[in-house]
Amino acid sequence: MSADPATQPLRERLYVIIFEHDTRGGKGFDVALLAAVLLSVLVIVLESVGEVRAQAGTLLAVLEWSFTILFTVEYVARLYSARDRWGYVISFFGLVDLVALLPTYVSVLVPGAQSLLAVRVLRLLRVFRILKLARFGGEAEALMIAIRASIAKVTVFIFAVLTVVVVMGSVMYLVEGPANGFTSIPTSMYWAIVTLTTVGFGDITPHTPTGRLVASLLMTLGYGLIAVPTGIVSAELTRVSRDQEKTAAALPCRRCGAGGHASDAVFCRACGERLR
Repeated sequence: MSADPATQPLRERLYVIIFEHDTRGGKGFDVALLAAVLLSVLVIVLESVGEVRAQAGTLLAVLEWSFTILFTVEYVARLYSARDRWGYVISFFGLVDLVALLPTYVSVLVPGAQSLLAVRVLRLLRVFRILKLARFGGEAEALMIAIRASIAKVTVFIFAVLTVVVVMGSVMYLVEGPANGFTSIPTSMYWAIVTLTTVGFGDITPHTPTGRLVASLLMTLGYGLIAVPTGIVSAELTRVSRDQEKTAAALPCRRCGAGGHASDAVFCRACGERLR
């Protein structure tokens, strides 16, 4: 039986509210924090618009300092209530929380530093801790497993693409030459990357028939290459999903304990309880 929150020490009560995201108070705190972050980012965006800054510059400055003081109090509360204070300070969210405060204070000494406040948008990553419902957690885990399993294949693919870029860049340097804007192999490699990814800035273009033929081949190759990483990750994701289905089917029913279900079974064969 849990202790009455009213009888708990202040530090413990703050810890439950700030760090325990499955409690009612913790969820409410995170929702309020995300709302404050969104509003503070909106203030930063509006402050960068000259017309808005000219008409409401004072109000925006007051709001910015208000948010900074609010986030400072929150950061101090996190330090006070954290069970592992140093661990929080050097954690990802701890560093983001600190960096989100510094620009406003630094801007007093270095004008213009407040533009760095956009880093506060990173704090919106906390939303994933509010939305960590079971089914979303499972899907996220499957995606991460698929991405990790694809790293080796995608790495080989990237090296193959870089090889194509070096070779085609060198060819275009020889075919077109400095007279047509291909002043060096690195410049030609830049053109090859832009062409292969089908971006096509148009700042460097081939002028000779041979160069245009090479460019056409590279653009055609680019359309084929775009789908490769997606196919690799999709194949791994399908494999992971099938493995999870087999694992879920192999688990005994939570109600009656019956096992031996089919790989695509959704309900228990004995009592009808939902398996997943």
